[in-house]
Amino acid sequence: MTNIIRQEELNRILWQAADSSRTSLDASVYKDYVLVMLFFKYLSDLSKKRHAKYRERFGNDETRIQEKMKSDRFYLPPDSSFDHIYSMHEKDNIGEIINKALHNIEDHNKEKLDGIFSGIDFNSEATLGKVQSRNKMIRHLINDFHKIDLTNVDEDVIGNSYMYMIEKFGSQAGKMAGEFFTPKHVTALLSKLAQPKDGFRICDPACGSGGLLIEAGLRIEKQGSKNYALYGQESTGSTYQLARMNMFLHDKDSARIEWGDTLNNPLLVEDDRLMKFDLVIANPPFSLKKWGAENAENDKYNRFFRGIPPKDKGDFAFISHMVETARPKSGRVAVIVPHGVLFRGEAEGKIRQALLEENLIDTVIGLSSGLFQTTGIPVAILIIDRSREAGGANESRKDVLFIEASRELKAGKAQNTLSQENIDKIYNTYANREEIEKFSRKVMPDEIRENDFNLNITRYVDTFEEEEEIDILASLKELAELEPELQKLEKEMEQHLKELKIQ
Repeated sequence: MTNIIRQEELNRILWQAADSSRTSLDASVYKDYVLVMLFFKYLSDLSKKRHAKYRERFGNDETRIQEKMKSDRFYLPPDSSFDHIYSMHEKDNIGEIINKALHNIEDHNKEKLDGIFSGIDFNSEATLGKVQSRNKMIRHLINDFHKIDLTNVDEDVIGNSYMYMIEKFGSQAGKMAGEFFTPKHVTALLSKLAQPKDGFRICDPACGSGGLLIEAGLRIEKQGSKNYALYGQESTGSTYQLARMNMFLHDKDSARIEWGDTLNNPLLVEDDRLMKFDLVIANPPFSLKKWGAENAENDKYNRFFRGIPPKDKGDFAFISHMVETARPKSGRVAVIVPHGVLFRGEAEGKIRQALLEENLIDTVIGLSSGLFQTTGIPVAILIIDRSREAGGANESRKDVLFIEASRELKAGKAQNTLSQENIDKIYNTYANREEIEKFSRKVMPDEIRENDFNLNITRYVDTFEEEEEIDILASLKELAELEPELQKLEKEMEQHLKELKIQ
């Protein structure tokens, strides 16, 4: 019996295969080809494993085997398998052959895989270069992935490896990583703070490759339930494809992921109205420029009635959308924002004031700088709770909890991280609404109003550390006692120098 490949081993093998095929392509582009190849190999190996199982049952009756395979979760036509591609990888038109195989897979799996490969082109001269260099990279990828046997890998392991690969590419993509990836430790904290529960309908309106949605779903599964639904929208085509593949690999085929601009064309609608969710969770792009302010006044869903955010800063545009898609009187929002959201004035100040006066802002958490590849600035997490509005279960809760967690970090050379201890401390403080000296404090509306609705955390949580008082007289006395010893050492040094000169 073939040994099952363990998580760490598969991670190492896959990254080694991806890295050895690397060309001059930027990591943010190269990742798309590697991850599609990984997904394709997984589908092929799983299909091969099922074929062997049915052959044991039906013998050489290939017609019956194919009929049975067509009724499975997905169907891979024989002429569109990875092994078929491998047998033709020396052909000059190998990129075209791969494209045809991928489109064939889509055509045979309209319900679950339709359009999943539409953003990738293995025959693109503009992206991959001229035919000789293009074919060289493709053949390297095919050869390296051909050596990897995914027939003996559990589905949760392959899903985790896919996330691992996204994270590795994220660490190399620099500022471009923010388009598709939120660091694992930040995802763990945000999804825990979001408190997803059994029966929840969960949405990420800027879902990237889908990591936050998957983590939120897994938290519900750890509670012993698979009763939840995942929804997302992503504006970048290649990242949207990654999210769909990610969902499939994590056995979340029923997740609804849409491709489009959430702020200008929200696609998660029903009966011509915005869908409502129990939980809306996101790490949207920071201070997005040209987000569509010119269209906001006439927004058909009236998402910006509290005010239109500045045209060069889309932070409150995402927040406004998220609040309006959370269920009235019960929905929750957990969102990562740049610190400027807490204190910037004018239009943003008016929106912040409106949210506070509606009693919607529940918690403000300040995190350390250096937690993202995309920026070195410190960030914050806002928890917005619609159960605090009139008629909601928490209508009587009026305070805002401030948590100053900028010192909660595990320092790293290139990037800081959050340890499990850091995550637990922040979460427990939030869940218990604890007040801890120099760390957290509950603040009533009057005090926030006196500060012109500024939510800068240090206005409310005193983090000043008194310096240790120095006893000057004691220090002078200690110096006086050391003086004879210093004179003795100087004389000894002088004698040593004389002896060296004589030699």
